[in-house]
Amino acid sequence: MKSLVIKNLKKYYGKGEQLTKAIDDISLEIEPQKFMAIVGTSGSGKTTLLNCMAGLNKPTSGHVYLECKDIYKLNDNELSKIRRREFGFIFQSFNLIPVLNIYDNIILPVNLDGKKEDEEYIMELVKSIGIEDQLKKYPNELSGGQQQRVAIARALSNKPSVIFADEPTGNLDSKTTEDVMNLLKTLIKKLNQTLVMITHDELIANQADRVVTIKDGKIISDISAYL
Repeated sequence: MKSLVIKNLKKYYGKGEQLTKAIDDISLEIEPQKFMAIVGTSGSGKTTLLNCMAGLNKPTSGHVYLECKDIYKLNDNELSKIRRREFGFIFQSFNLIPVLNIYDNIILPVNLDGKKEDEEYIMELVKSIGIEDQLKKYPNELSGGQQQRVAIARALSNKPSVIFADEPTGNLDSKTTEDVMNLLKTLIKKLNQTLVMITHDELIANQADRVVTIKDGKIISDISAYL
């Protein structure tokens, strides 16, 4: 699987006395096929870090290397291809398209990339997630937990190298959170993918292979369970 390396990443807003250092010179090597949790209080910079790592928010300076290629040296079209093909995204608010049925929501990243979905892979994926009987329904007909399962399937539909998840269980109850996390960990292990997740939940962070704690835009702790 492809490596992801962050070097001297900075994201600043404003100037002078109004200067805010959302990310302040962060460097990280994200090990392939591992689950890394990013934790920190509100306003610590963890979401900004995730978005810069994922090509969603251009940093003020620094580098994000995917397999030795600096993604911010690419033009907009090339960067869009990286986001579509190499990265998968799971958000707290699900972000499903209400006018599309569940199957079409799942294959949306594949269609946006101008490709035909791998139907055998998609059906194996939805069976693993347990939503094979929901494919003709629409998002508003599903529970929160079911919608998040759909969001996970969508993130995995294009067989990305890295999954970025921003508080993916934030809107779920404790039982559904446990189910979703067990499912997500099982799938990324089965598909040999890397998971980078922001979470406020200490129980989730404790399940990660590595926990990076952010405060005031800086890393204050970096603990690996597998070292």
